[in-house]
Amino acid sequence: MAGPTAVGKTTLAIEVAKHFQTEIISADSRQCFKELNIGVARPSEEELQQVKHHFIASHSVKDEINAAFFEKYALEKANELFQQHDMVVMVGGTGLYIKAFCEGLDEIPAVDPAMRDNIIKSYEEKGLAWLQEELQQKDPEFYKAGEIQNPQRMMRALEVIESTGQSVLHFRKGKKTNRDFDIIKIGLELPKEKLHENIHTRVDKMMEAGLVEEVKSLQPFKQLNALQTVGYSEIFAYLEGIISLEKAVEQIKTNTRQYAKRQMTWFRKDENIQWFSPWRGKEIIEYAADAYNKNEIKKD
Repeated sequence: MAGPTAVGKTTLAIEVAKHFQTEIISADSRQCFKELNIGVARPSEEELQQVKHHFIASHSVKDEINAAFFEKYALEKANELFQQHDMVVMVGGTGLYIKAFCEGLDEIPAVDPAMRDNIIKSYEEKGLAWLQEELQQKDPEFYKAGEIQNPQRMMRALEVIESTGQSVLHFRKGKKTNRDFDIIKIGLELPKEKLHENIHTRVDKMMEAGLVEEVKSLQPFKQLNALQTVGYSEIFAYLEGIISLEKAVEQIKTNTRQYAKRQMTWFRKDENIQWFSPWRGKEIIEYAADAYNKNEIKKD
């Protein structure tokens, strides 16, 4: 089950998992970090008690978590759960993680950690403009087609071109790995105005819940990749006296809206996703049950 942030994925996933008496694997690249809670809208303790979740607060911000790591983790967990359940629910908004689980990832050669550290350090010192200029010169192919506002993707592209001499796009062959289980893809969507309203309300509740205090406690780790993210970087800027708290909150709302738009752009490319409104839980369950039964009939 996929969709943008604040669309209502957690509530629906719990409803679906309870109906099919199964468990949930989270496909969220930030909720897996135990140090992050308020700023990533982690499911509440009450929600986590209703259905068993996996990949929630399971790792540390000091761990190197990426799509390849998630693919291995989620496949092993799914195989384990399939021993006890006919169906497993995966829910999240990290499109690359969902793609890795469903289709596999293209093989990119390993990169020297020292090179990665140098690129990260240079980016922290020189900023986004430096990163864009480096890619424009060294990997114009990615620069034209890639996400030149996404520093994580850009640093990855730069380390690949510097270590292999070839663009990261060269390794994206588009060959899908066939899994030994069927996948039913469901997407959740809302009208833009309603989604934006949800985002603004969520950010206000995060502030009331103590987001500033959470970010303060994470200052020793602010240089880590896990914290170069919406909801944290803006509050770090406030704590450093760069912007006001009011401006930080405004930026979190703006950046979250932009992130939700990018999520939808990613998911819309997948023609196999069946889209629903988040309040159509009964229809979603019926669709999943019908798709599951059809797949079982095909196997027989």
